[in-house]
Amino acid sequence: MVREISAGGVVIRSKDGNWWMATIEPPAAPDGENRSLAAPKVRSKPKAILCLPKGLVDRGENPLDAALREVREETGIIAIPVVKLADIKYTYVRSWGDGERVFKIVSFYLLRYESGRIDNIAEEMRIEVACAKWVRLEEAPTLLAYHGEKQMARKALEYLRTHVEV
Repeated sequence: MVREISAGGVVIRSKDGNWWMATIEPPAAPDGENRSLAAPKVRSKPKAILCLPKGLVDRGENPLDAALREVREETGIIAIPVVKLADIKYTYVRSWGDGERVFKIVSFYLLRYESGRIDNIAEEMRIEVACAKWVRLEEAPTLLAYHGEKQMARKALEYLRTHVEV
């Protein structure tokens, strides 16, 4: 089985008395359905899929640096590390190329917004990211598409409740 190591970030920002979190929406497939989760054929418009920014750790790169890079590339914002939240592990079958079964580990970090404008990303990134946007952190566990990422949003909320200095 192929192994992949990735890293991503739960980027938070305090604004108007609320915590906000950066999310990305992958582009829709050419037939109008989202690549990540197939929508029922009866739907006229597929539901937007929201995810956390993440990607493969490059050779010679550590996971935290990869998470910071992926956040910058996929959202347009610069963030600073707060704490490592956790690793999530899962398997999937590639829907492209060789159809290989993959064991994946993704290290997620809680990051604090420092600068930049959300969705200000390079045009070549639009093949991976249709848009990046802020969502209320409290709502994130219900808005994110994937179970492991929902857990990371919950962990971020829990951390902020017990670490008011952030």
